[in-house]
Amino acid sequence: MTKPLLAAAIAIALSTAAQAQTIELKVSHFVPPTHGFHVDVLEPWLKDLEKRTGGKLQGRLFAGNSPFGKTENQADQVKQGVVDVAWGLNGIPRGRYLRSSIMEMPFVAESAASASKTLWAMLPTTLAEDYKGFKVLALHCHNPGLFHTRDKKIEKLEDVKGLRMRAPNPPTQALLQYLGATPVGMPPTQVYENIEKGVIDGAVFPWDAIKGFRLEGVLKYHFDARVYTSCFHIVMNEAKYASLPADVKKAIDDTSGAAMVNRFGELWNKWDQAGLDAVKARGNVIVSVSNEQREQWRAQLKPLLDSQLAELQKEGVADARAIYDEMLMKVAQYK
Repeated sequence: MTKPLLAAAIAIALSTAAQAQTIELKVSHFVPPTHGFHVDVLEPWLKDLEKRTGGKLQGRLFAGNSPFGKTENQADQVKQGVVDVAWGLNGIPRGRYLRSSIMEMPFVAESAASASKTLWAMLPTTLAEDYKGFKVLALHCHNPGLFHTRDKKIEKLEDVKGLRMRAPNPPTQALLQYLGATPVGMPPTQVYENIEKGVIDGAVFPWDAIKGFRLEGVLKYHFDARVYTSCFHIVMNEAKYASLPADVKKAIDDTSGAAMVNRFGELWNKWDQAGLDAVKARGNVIVSVSNEQREQWRAQLKPLLDSQLAELQKEGVADARAIYDEMLMKVAQYK
C-alpha cells in the first residue's frame, strides 16, 4: 500500500473508532425551544457534558414542539428508553409523586430556591419512593404563582368563584374547587388556544409562563396570590446511566444534583422577571397582595390543607402529615 493510501486508511480508522466511542444522550422536555429552561439549563448542560468528556458524550435535545414533547409522557419515555433524560411536570399526569406533591399545597413553598433545595434534601429518604426506577438528576419548583384571567379582575381569593381555571397539579385543582372555581387540568402548551377560544377563563401560572407561552396578550388581569407552586423532575434511565463509562458518569454527577438544584432560585427569578416585564409592557392590570392578607388566607385554607393530607393518607402515604411538617421545617431553613 502506498504511503498516501496508508495515511488515508489510518485517518478513516481513527475517525471510525472515534465515532464508535461517541455516546448520544437523548434529552426531552415539554416547553418551546425559546423557553428559559431549554436555553439556560438544558442546552448549556449538554454543552458542558460534551466539553467535560472530550466530545465522548453528545447531547440531542428534543423540545416541546418535537414528537417527544408531550407533557404527560416525559417520565414514561425515560422509563421505556425512548429518551435517556427528561424534564417533566410532577402534576401531569395526575397521581404520581404523591409525597413530593405536598410541596404544591397552599403556603408550603416560599420560593423556588427554598422549595427546590428542600425537595432535593428529602429525596434520599422521605421522597425516594416517588422516583423509584429512575436515576434522579434534579428536583425543583417554581416561585409561588399567580391567578391570571382574561376578562375578570380578581382582587380576593373568592373572586375566582365560577371561573374555569387551568390548574397544573392536583393540590391546586383542589384549591380552586374549594374556592368555587372549576379547575381544568391541561398542559401549559394548550392554554393559549383554550383562552383564545373561551374554553377557560384563566390559568394558574408563575410569571415566567406568561412570557414562555406568549400569554401576555390573552391574559390581561394578574392576581399576585402566591398561594401555590408547581414542582418538576429531571430523571434519567437507570440502565442508560449504568451503561456509561466511569468518566461520563462522573461528568453527569458533577453537573446535576445539588450543582443544578442550587441554581434554580436565581434562574426562576430571572425568568419570572421576563414574564412580569412582558405584562407591564402590555399595560395589563396587576393586583398586589400584602403579606398580612396571605396570613389570613393561610388560616382560611387550613381545612383544605387538612383534607388534602387526609386524602393522601387514604392513597397510601401514611406519613403525609410528617412529610408536610418536615417540608415546612426545611423550607424555613433554606429561606
